[in-house]
Amino acid sequence: MKKQNLIDFHKMVGAGNDFIVIEANKGIDYKKLAVKICDRSNGIGADGLLILDQSKNADFRMRIFNADGSEAEMCGNGARCLAAYIVRYKKPKRKLFTMQTLAGIIHAEAKGEMANVQLSDPIDYRPNLTIDLNGKTLQVHYIDTGVPHTIVYVADIKKIDVNSIGEKIRNHKAFSPRGTNANFVEQLDSNLVEVRTFERGVEHETKACGTGSVACALVSFRQASPEILSQKQAKMNVLTASGEVLQIQFDLTNGTMTNVWLKGSAKFIAHGQYYFT
Repeated sequence: MKKQNLIDFHKMVGAGNDFIVIEANKGIDYKKLAVKICDRSNGIGADGLLILDQSKNADFRMRIFNADGSEAEMCGNGARCLAAYIVRYKKPKRKLFTMQTLAGIIHAEAKGEMANVQLSDPIDYRPNLTIDLNGKTLQVHYIDTGVPHTIVYVADIKKIDVNSIGEKIRNHKAFSPRGTNANFVEQLDSNLVEVRTFERGVEHETKACGTGSVACALVSFRQASPEILSQKQAKMNVLTASGEVLQIQFDLTNGTMTNVWLKGSAKFIAHGQYYFT
């Protein structure tokens, strides 16, 4: 009989993105655990597994494993959930604390079930790219907000086959070898976009994506107002597939985007023990 590990977990949801949160355990194979615990039929079910660990360079360390077992560089909604968990259970000494991620050190704060995180500065912004998709030309925009995101603007977002088209974009040779998340965006007004995302690592549409929402907000602002090269505390709201609106704020300096913040809910759903073999 295989040895069972009893793992304490919390289930949390950030804008529809659901996660299993555990504290670091050196004896656990996180990739294997992520696949099993995130399984919606035979596990608890989640988009990803969040690991709270110690850090030598920041107040805390966050690791994120997707449902397929791959480790992601960053996760915006996951970071907000972990921030709320830290405030509730770890009582950080500072209101604004730091978390180490594979995408760099980020800042976070939380109060109750609302959290606000400052992401790493976006890089590799490539607007107006043209890719071939099944013989058809498609214009997209690319940006890395901690993880790679490709953005497609559509006229009627509810009619888009996110999983079929998203999978093709996600695996397109133009974005190899890392691949990309695929975001479909409809501009609702000057300060609000609606977004649906096919997430790399989940390999399916999710109800929300934090770094994807940030990517869509930044690109949408730049596309709508190309004449604005410098602005403090620029804002754009994102309506996610879950129905929740995420708030994104950032600074523009000579066309460079910095000081990016993502704000939204981080809800505690359940606390229990999981038997891992």
